[in-house]
Amino acid sequence: MKPFAYVRPGTAAEAVAAFAAHTGAHYLAGGTNLVDLMKLGVATPDTLIDVSRLPLDTIEGVPGGGLLVGAAVRNSDLASDTAVRTRYFALSQALLAGASGQLRNAATTGGNLLQRTRCTYFQDISKPCNKRAPGTGCPAREGVHRDLAVLGHSEHCVATHPSDMAVALAAFDATVHLHSTDGDRALAVTDFHRLPGDSPQVDTEIHPGELITGVELPPVPPGARSAYRKARDRASYAFALVSVAAVLAVEDGRVRHAALAFGGLAHRPWRARRAESLLVGAPAGQESFTRAAEAELEAARPLRDNAFKVRLARNLAVSVLTGLVPGPGGDEELS
Repeated sequence: MKPFAYVRPGTAAEAVAAFAAHTGAHYLAGGTNLVDLMKLGVATPDTLIDVSRLPLDTIEGVPGGGLLVGAAVRNSDLASDTAVRTRYFALSQALLAGASGQLRNAATTGGNLLQRTRCTYFQDISKPCNKRAPGTGCPAREGVHRDLAVLGHSEHCVATHPSDMAVALAAFDATVHLHSTDGDRALAVTDFHRLPGDSPQVDTEIHPGELITGVELPPVPPGARSAYRKARDRASYAFALVSVAAVLAVEDGRVRHAALAFGGLAHRPWRARRAESLLVGAPAGQESFTRAAEAELEAARPLRDNAFKVRLARNLAVSVLTGLVPGPGGDEELS
């Protein structure tokens, strides 16, 4: 591992000032992704600015009924929070599905959002990778890509974003709060991560030196229920082949509100806007759910070995939505 300098600021203002004062700086929180990449030689910061002990570790109610989650809140604490479990259940489910207890005890809200979109080629410095070394190519397109993107990818990159938490936050229309030497700003979480285009080395819309200070969850629509489900190769902790976060409100047998987000399909959490537009006002049943999911997935461009993800995503979305409809019934086998 490359030697680095270490700075521990006491406030967010001190953190962003330290970033501006040090070239090659990276913020360090739980380190569950960054430190791994440093060990592999993928990340080579000159200075680590430790923000893990900043006073950003609270979960507070906000006017109107939402929640403000500090960037330093640990994933375990967020998953077990009473307000999260009762009002944003899909978020709690996503966090518990995302990693082992040891990792959840270390990983933070801000760090989870900033983990790198990646594949095995990105993490192997002996291989070319446009995300790690722009212009060197994307060997995953013709190589090992079974787990990789079917939506929104480009000739430059087919990696997928690994976060479970971010998929749930997308379905809940969360907002990311950012602080820098230029002041504060807020960014919808659905706009926070980028598709690869011709610059896959840039994962997010965060500006250099900006620090995530919190994530705000708006009130859930009245009567809405939520769920998160993840399909993976093994029952123990693994990245999603496909995951689904859904928020659904049904009134008089019809969908009044629908929010749907996919994980494991794209370079960022994929908010299914087309599916949502078809769901609102439609009968709350498998026929409507299937039609909406298939319409969303018409944009898929699977590679040689990952076309199975399209059907898996459809079936998982229909199953999750069906399970959120009040009353008797349940998931049925889908072809």
